[in-house]
Amino acid sequence: MKQHISTLILEDNDDDFILINEIIAGSELIDAAVFRAERLEQALSMAESAVFDVAIIDLSLPDSNGLDTFAAFHDKHPYVPGIILTGHRDHEVAFEAVKRGAQDYLFKGELSQLAIVRSIRYAIERQRLVSELRLALNHVQQLQGLLPICAHCKNIRDDEGYWNRIESYFASRLETEFSHSICPECAKKYYPDIFDA
Repeated sequence: MKQHISTLILEDNDDDFILINEIIAGSELIDAAVFRAERLEQALSMAESAVFDVAIIDLSLPDSNGLDTFAAFHDKHPYVPGIILTGHRDHEVAFEAVKRGAQDYLFKGELSQLAIVRSIRYAIERQRLVSELRLALNHVQQLQGLLPICAHCKNIRDDEGYWNRIESYFASRLETEFSHSICPECAKKYYPDIFDA
């Protein structure tokens, strides 16, 4: 079954765009809806109004050049995995691009269907994993902060101002199930007949 992917291709060269589009269209693994932007500003605007699974970004455009092109797009749309596709073969630039958040760096002269489709699929999966990790980190950070807890009943106030039993509060944030028991102090206090027996 083909994976449906909405793809933004930021490429001003007609021949390069046609080649990339044909490579993607010929894949048996993905079914891509392809959208084209020829300038950085156009791509930024398109990504504001549509959801893209991946962006393939050329670094040499009429209104932007070099890694600044990728950085400008990535800064505005960090949740869209970006693949750099360029005619400049430079391993240092490629390494820097990945450090700045690019999922991959492909050289136009070495394009193959396998390389580009694999890059697209891996980029989307890596971005999904990064998003899950960020969400998990946010949950951990919430748990490390101060929790407003009632001094009497021990209920916890959530971010929306509602008071929740401690089990409900943590279960909704940690995907945790609770089992209940009773500590020795409470057993002695509330069930003296059983505890003393």
